[in-house]
Amino acid sequence: MTGFTVSPAQATADWGQVTEWADAEGWNVGRGDADAFLPTDPGGFLLGRLDGRTVSAVSVVNYSPRYAFLGHYITEPALRGKGFGYATWQAALAHAGGRTVGLDAVPAQVGNYRASGFEPLYGNARYTGRPHRPATTLTESALPGTAPLSPDHLDALTAYDQGYFPAERGAFLRRWLTGPGRVTHVRERGSRITGYGSLRPSTLGFRLGPLFAETPEDAESLLDALLAHLGPDDEVALDIPDPNGAAAALATARGLTPGFRTTRMYAGPPPATPTGRAWAVTTLELG
Repeated sequence: MTGFTVSPAQATADWGQVTEWADAEGWNVGRGDADAFLPTDPGGFLLGRLDGRTVSAVSVVNYSPRYAFLGHYITEPALRGKGFGYATWQAALAHAGGRTVGLDAVPAQVGNYRASGFEPLYGNARYTGRPHRPATTLTESALPGTAPLSPDHLDALTAYDQGYFPAERGAFLRRWLTGPGRVTHVRERGSRITGYGSLRPSTLGFRLGPLFAETPEDAESLLDALLAHLGPDDEVALDIPDPNGAAAALATARGLTPGFRTTRMYAGPPPATPTGRAWAVTTLELG
């Protein structure tokens, strides 16, 4: 592979080709996702270049000394099967070191990931469509305890998120939840957060995630508060872990249908996270 190198992306613009490939594969990338992604671990967004031209990519975000998450494993279609992707993959795993590494695998890649030491834990299903939105205008009286995210929420929300994700990711959440065009709602009982969810524009409509909530009532209120921001012709997509059957039922009740599937896999001891209270994952690319 003369002329081939692997090195970190230096700026969001470097990642543009990766986003184009991903959308061509039907990933439906959120607008501005790369702006939230790259600062999370600047050394973990790796590009394979052939004579200076980007031909492959993988990201491995080291969230903590014990946990990393892998995504964006993709190669230019015309150059697949030539070793460029695998060489980039090897560089990514080296970046993760001895950490447990998670990923969400498309069905065609599950066998390849198992050969690299990853084991499946559960499936995810993407629910999409034009949702049945709340029939009335949402107000605090209609959805008591559900409010738009404010700066005062951020510290408490970061602490709350650690009950669902195996590492502290406050800086990432601030970018992810407050970027241009993004809408985030928080659910509270008294002074205690009991859930939150976020909606963002994407290539095809909108993506919703995360949606974390302690009870079905919390989840339903948050989902409806977010869906109220959509127009009548807008489509939304959210990825739901299979262990949360109540989340699938809620999405179906709002008129969404399952389609695209992935499998959550881990190399190393899997973290103990409450998938039964994850009503939509944050993002398949960063966990």
